Parts: sequence; structure tokens; C-alpha cells
Amino acid sequence: MDTASTHAYDDVRRPAPRAPRALATEAVHAGRDDLARQGLHAPPIDLSTTYPSYDSRGEAERIDAFATTGAEPDGPPVYGRLGNPTVARFETALARLEGTGSAVAFASGMAALSAVLLVRAAQGLRHVVAVRPLYGCSDHLLTAGPLGTEVTWTDPAGITDALRPDTGLVLVESPANPTLAEVDLRAVAHACGSVPLLVDNTFATPVLQRPAASGARLVLHSATKYLGGHGDVLAGVVACDEEFAGRLRQVRFATGGVLHPLAGYLLLRGLSTLPVRVRAASATAADLAGRLAADPRVARVHYPRIGGAVGAFEVHGDPHEVIAGVRLITPAVSLGSVDTLIQHPASISHRIVDADDRRGAGVSDRLLRMSVGLEDVEDLWADLDAALGATTPDGPRARHDVSSGV
Repeated sequence: MDTASTHAYDDVRRPAPRAPRALATEAVHAGRDDLARQGLHAPPIDLSTTYPSYDSRGEAERIDAFATTGAEPDGPPVYGRLGNPTVARFETALARLEGTGSAVAFASGMAALSAVLLVRAAQGLRHVVAVRPLYGCSDHLLTAGPLGTEVTWTDPAGITDALRPDTGLVLVESPANPTLAEVDLRAVAHACGSVPLLVDNTFATPVLQRPAASGARLVLHSATKYLGGHGDVLAGVVACDEEFAGRLRQVRFATGGVLHPLAGYLLLRGLSTLPVRVRAASATAADLAGRLAADPRVARVHYPRIGGAVGAFEVHGDPHEVIAGVRLITPAVSLGSVDTLIQHPASISHRIVDADDRRGAGVSDRLLRMSVGLEDVEDLWADLDAALGATTPDGPRARHDVSSGV
């Protein structure tokens, strides 16, 4: 790698301070600030797994420094499991959007959460305080304890009382998957005291909220969802301060949960349209939530106060018939794509959670979760209307929850 490329890589990882820019501007330009002076417009994709170095003594010193602090080595890359220039661009951009010092990307959202738990467990802090509902696999990871963690489930008001000397983390998801329940992040952060608060911000994205500004030390994303935005990339990322980022990089290096460079490129590209996509899909989702709330075939609608492109609703009839009846909407897991997806959480995303715990968290057997995409609202409503079946004129009106919280 030539000197110019080396300097460019350092510029991507540690960009010079700049005046604050609007979110829409950062979404387009963050992680790309060095391109023009390299004579480039589109970010390059570096697929190298290893990098040549004729200074083996210097290479050893850089690797030793990484082993001590987890800070990214100065100069050119060393090895693909330690870091990659294309992935670094995405990490830089996401950190700017979330307002944190750093971000560390992983092969999936679950790999990212696992890395956080391993960092704290390595410090002897294996206890986690968590608020339900969470994404079903996150719930299972904590409850089953494969990483040696122990979890105490509580509501937001009980967080302080649930803390112990060995508590390493408080975990919340707001809006929550799949009920869209919201918590007061600033109040929760205050209740955590010195214990780091991790907020899963997958549903809201930095377009709707920035948890770090409310006191969260760690912000988790399943980047598979809105950050990628097109249903073609699997990834996770944690936005945080540089000290915690260093420990996450060490875990990533040791466990191998790295993000492929092509995925990093797709995520960086996805960020450029993130504000436009989230705002457009959120407007449609709010419209559909209102129509569903007025429909006698729907028992209850869940939609968050801060808005967003995900809504949920409970039907009087058989939810499986609704899944089977859609034609334009795609019956599939995941969310955050440009097309609209619908799924039955009790059967799919939250089936792994104990049934009593699932229902206790508000995930009823008649609940359907819908991730609204960029289609025309009238086309989506026509598909939903047909899937819901014949209207029951005398049925009760739906209860419309603009997130009641947890």
C-alpha cells in the first residue's frame, strides 16, 4: 500500500474534527470525506485478507499495541480479521450518525451483542439487567446463558434495585421488538448509575433518536435492517466510546466475528439514503396504523410515539390466515427493507422465548408485526384489507396504543 493510501486509511479511521453537520448531510458524506483528494467519487472496496509488510519488527510492535489497548494500528492494515478499510468507512459514518466516538462492526447483530457480553464477562461482570420485550434471540441469549451471563428481568422502574456489584450491563430496546413499547432513555440511563446502558436502536435508527445523547454508553444495531435497508446484507454494529470500542475490537479479533468488506460497502451505501427511507416509510406506517385502528377486524394497534416504519396489530381472527392472505406484502422475518414485510412473532421471531415470558411481555398469540417499506400506501392497504377478510360491521373498534411503554 502506498503512502497516500496509508494516510487515507488513517483519515477514514480518525477523521479531523469538523463543524457539526445535519444528519442528512452526514448520512451522505460521513466515511467518504477523503475520497475527492484521492480522485475518487465512489468508495473503493478492499477485499484483501492480508497486507504486505517488509518491516516485521514494526509489524510486531503494532500488533502488540493492539493487544494492549484494542486501538486500531497506525499505518496500513495488517490482517482482515483485525481491520479492513472499507468496513472502517462504515464504522466512521455510523459513529457520526449516532454521535459517538467510535463504532465497531460485526458479522451480525447477535455477534455484536455477544461481543459486548464477552467484554463485560472478561472483566468479571457477568450479571445483566434487562427489560422485556427484546428481540427473541437477544432474549434467548441472555436467558439460556451460553456466554456465562446471568440475567435479571425487570421493568424500567426496577432497574436500580436490580443492580448488583457484578452487574456489567443494562439492556433495553426502544421501541421494542415486536410490541413497539418505548422507555424513557434518559431516566433509564440515570437509573443505571455507573453501569453501562446498552440501547438496541435498530427500530428507531439515528434518524428518530440518538440514545448516546440520552446517556447510553452503547448503541446496538442489527445493521441487517434499516442501515443496510435493502434486505441483502447481514451485519451488526455497536456505536460507543473509543475505550469500549478497543475492547470490542479485541473480542472481534479473537472470536472472528468480522464483517465482510462487501457488506461494509453495502452498509455505507445504505446509510446515504437512510434518512429519506426512514421518513418516507414512517409516514406510510403511521397512515396504516390509523386505518388499522379504525378497522373492526383489528383488536389493538401498537405504534411508537416517536414514529417509525414498524407497527404491530392484534387481530380478532386467525393471524395465520392474514399471513397466508397477503400478496403484495412479503410474509417474512426481518425488517427495515424497501419492501413491506409481515410476520407472526409468536411463531417466528419470538418463538424461542418461553410462552409465559413472551405473553407477559405483551407478545400475544394474535399479534402481527409489520415492517412498512416504500410502496404506495393505497396498494399496501388494499393488500391488508383483502388479507384481513370480510369486515365485521358490529365488531369492536381497535385499541390504538401509541406505545404505552413497558
